[in-house]
Amino acid sequence: MDIKLAVLQLSSIAQEARLEIFRILVQAGPDGLSAGSIGESLQIPASTLSFHLKELSHAGLINSRQVSRFIYYSANYEAMNGLLAYLTENCCAGVKDCGPASTCNPK
Repeated sequence: MDIKLAVLQLSSIAQEARLEIFRILVQAGPDGLSAGSIGESLQIPASTLSFHLKELSHAGLINSRQVSRFIYYSANYEAMNGLLAYLTENCCAGVKDCGPASTCNPK
């Protein structure tokens, strides 16, 4: 991953509503949720939700698919894991079992 993509992805979730949307989609699993379900769950108006979904989609953190007249959104787990790997690839200068409760686990 290059730094420009990392910045784009991080900036897309550096906003309260978008972070909440992304987290609910991660929790929903690969089937995702309809836009209406996301809006209802988080109490976000449709027009505002659309803007946030566009930003997350543009960053590659979510995917969308149309089923009949509904659009379903799901987390892009590959992109999420790639971002996490990028952030931790040089964790603790390569020292094994560093950090709180060995959360980093460098290889």
